[in-house]
Amino acid sequence: MESVAALVGSRIAGFELGILCQVFGLDRSDDGLPGYDFAVCGPRPGLVPTTSGFAVEVSHDLSRVAEADLVAVPAWPDLDAPLDPAIATALQDAYARGAVLLSVCSGAFALAGAGLLDGRRATTHWQFADRLVRRFPRVRIERDVLYVTDGPVLTSAGAAAGIDACLHLVRRVHGSGTANALARRMVVPAHREGGQAQYVEMPLPAVPTGEGMAEVLDWAAEHLDRDLPVATLAHRAGMSVRNFARRFRTTTGTTPHRWLLEQRLQRAELLLETSDLTVDVVAERSGFGSADTLRHHFARRRGTTPHAHRHAFHV
Repeated sequence: MESVAALVGSRIAGFELGILCQVFGLDRSDDGLPGYDFAVCGPRPGLVPTTSGFAVEVSHDLSRVAEADLVAVPAWPDLDAPLDPAIATALQDAYARGAVLLSVCSGAFALAGAGLLDGRRATTHWQFADRLVRRFPRVRIERDVLYVTDGPVLTSAGAAAGIDACLHLVRRVHGSGTANALARRMVVPAHREGGQAQYVEMPLPAVPTGEGMAEVLDWAAEHLDRDLPVATLAHRAGMSVRNFARRFRTTTGTTPHRWLLEQRLQRAELLLETSDLTVDVVAERSGFGSADTLRHHFARRRGTTPHAHRHAFHV
């Protein structure tokens, strides 16, 4: 994945385009991170208005899409308008030649308008899910997830879920070490558990100051090789087990068990990618205890084996 085209229409959603620019448009090669030949393109180059009151200079026409390894569509403001035939053709041609297609938020409407979501699993912002199904009944909508991968097509939920989808793609192409490093640079989680159901009609509550939850999460991430029962974490946070579990879900959108499992899987992935440690040692250092347990969770959560992951991503 070397060439990335962000495809826009007659109007641009500035924040969602900014996500694509942040992940794929910045040169971080000095930090050892991959760089991309990134361009914003559309059917009519020139100044294109955004939904936020300013305009963006689009320098490339749709011929740029024909060269891209990844074609990314930010949120699509004109949900009910017919898709520009030129855009539909560009997307269809990109799919036919094997490019990866990514949509952020309502960008799924553009992919669906080109017929590329027919019969596929896909998602979009929860506010627009019913609307997407009404317009494109052949789409197999998944409402409660942050992103969905179906073949070469990756769709994401509301705006910030586009970050999750982009990091997932970076992880798939470059490995977990690169995705984690990029997430640290962007000051975002490398992987979020849960889905968008927790955000429907109710924003995620802020963590009250002084609660110590962030410190507990940091401590747990540094001691994954230990046995970490909820009672231990609750004690460090100065809470009862019940109160800690409730506040943990409010803060992270998942349970302590599932959060620890994901952290341990990410630690195991990093060790497999960056070391020659045996699978038994990787399992011990990431907190799984045994290679069999590590293999079990790798199969369930990643759909692969530690050996296959190392073969694919070992540095």
